[in-house]
This record gives sequence, C-alpha cells and structure tokens, in this order.
Amino acid sequence: MEFLDFEVPVKEILDQIDKCKSIEDESDVDITKTYNLLQKKLVETKKDIYGNLSAWQRVQLSRHPNRPYALDYIKNICGESFLELHGDRNVKDDKAMIGGLGKIGDQTYMFIGTQKGYNTKTRQYRNFGMANPEGYRKALRLMKKAEKFDIPIVTLIDTPGAYPGMEAEERGQGEAIARNIYEMMNIKVPIICIVIGEGASGGALGIGVGDEILMLENTWYSVISPESCSSILWRSWEYKELAADALKLTAKDMLKNKLIDKIIEEPLGGAHYDPIDTYQSVKDNIVYYTKKIKALSTKKMITQRRKKFTKIGKFKS
Repeated sequence: MEFLDFEVPVKEILDQIDKCKSIEDESDVDITKTYNLLQKKLVETKKDIYGNLSAWQRVQLSRHPNRPYALDYIKNICGESFLELHGDRNVKDDKAMIGGLGKIGDQTYMFIGTQKGYNTKTRQYRNFGMANPEGYRKALRLMKKAEKFDIPIVTLIDTPGAYPGMEAEERGQGEAIARNIYEMMNIKVPIICIVIGEGASGGALGIGVGDEILMLENTWYSVISPESCSSILWRSWEYKELAADALKLTAKDMLKNKLIDKIIEEPLGGAHYDPIDTYQSVKDNIVYYTKKIKALSTKKMITQRRKKFTKIGKFKS
C-alpha cells in the first residue's frame, strides 16, 4: 500500500509490526506483548491523524492510488449481474464514462460513473477520468433508456473535471454537460448521486443532478480544484492548502451548507483500508434511498428534485 506524506507515522508503525513478525518467524522469541503494544499504538495514531484531517488532506485521500474506483463499486455491489453498455450512438465510446445495468437483490439499476485507471496504461486509456462530450451523451442515452423501462439510476462521481481539450470543445463539451443537467431535472425515475472520490466542476455536475446527493467521508465537491484555485488567486500552486480551506469543499462543509443530503462514513484511514465495508455501506444507502424516493409520486419526486437545485445560491438578508 502507498502512503501519503501525513501518513508516514502509520507506515512506520506498520513497518515495526512487520519486523516483529519476521523476527518471530525466524526465531522462537515470543513477541506477543510487543505486537499488542504496537497494534494499540497503531489504532491511537490512526485516530489522531484521520480524526483531525485538514481539507487538503481529505483532497489527497480522495486521490489515493489504492482507493476504489467506480467499476470496483459496481462489480462488488452487483456481482456478475452487471452488464456494461457502450457508446453514445454518435461519435464513439468514451472510456472515461462507464455505464450499464446491474442488480441489487431483485431490483435492477442503471449505473453510470466516471472511471479512472490503476496504472499509467489504464489511466491513459480512461483519460484520467476526464469525460469527453460523447461520454456525457452516452450517460444521457443510458439515463433515457432507464427512464423508458422504469429503472432507478445511480451515478458514481470521481473526476478531476470534464476533458478541456480543443477537440472536446469542438464537439460541444459545454452543451453536453448543460443538456445533461437540464434532462436530469426531468427524468421520471429515482436518481441517486454518490461522490466516491473527486467531484470537480461541471465534469461532476454532468452526472450530478439527482433526488439524493451523497458523499463518502474523504471526498470533495467543488467548482474548482484547490491547485487551480491557488494558481488563479496567487499565481502559484503553493497555496493549495489555503485554497482547499477557503473553498469549503469537504463532505462536512457540503452537508453544513445543505448542498448534499448525507455523508457515508468510511473505514478509519479511508475507503482503501477496508473496501468491502465501504462497498456494503454504499450498497445499503442505495437500497434505502431507492425505497424512500419510490414512495413519492412521479410529480412530487420531480418537483422536489427541481426545488433542491433551484434554491441553491439563494441567500436571506
């Protein structure tokens, strides 16, 4: 497992535990007492570090290379029932935007998400999780398909933003995202949006309009990344920590400002420490909120969804 700079104390204790194990294997020395002390110290250190994370440290955790991505969640939640669907029926299949049908129990869902890669080769293949216009049009095609067959929609958001290349702009990147936002306001089936990593700008909003908006504990959701914000305000990336605090982009900040509906707790240290537990938490929330939304009439569901987003940005003097 890889460790971030602020996780070095945790790594040092884990190295000591591994060393104790190797000593025990190589000799008959009983290291049970030392091992227990180190385990206790590890728990205390984790609580101290992960219980007092800054906004920038949560941004770092959201980008952790060992963190589960959209396909990991889908395949572990749905098992072999997941059937991936491809293409926008216009340009090509965008590998940064994945989608398809999957089952949780007897209920079929349309899963849509931005997908990152695990190494250099797959990161390039997935375009680092940055979708092109055809990716957003593919997502909309799948959402319309789900609406036609009365299938709830789940979107998993983990993107550094929509792809900003010239060819993306030529094919209408802004229009594709705006069209998705408009259409998602009116889709007649439940939509649950979950931020599982990075939630950057319009790239996230393009699949981020729904009845319930959830965020995992160590994720962020903002109009701009801390690095880009720092570059604009101070002409340097050096102030990214300050920018992260100012942007109020953490899950706690988003819930406090009533921009999301719930925070899904992660295992101590992040989702990558216990992915199975995280998958189960996400699955339980999907099932719960599907039942909650389905209890509403279609008209009331759409009215509430519209109100949720149209009231954002209104301030009382």
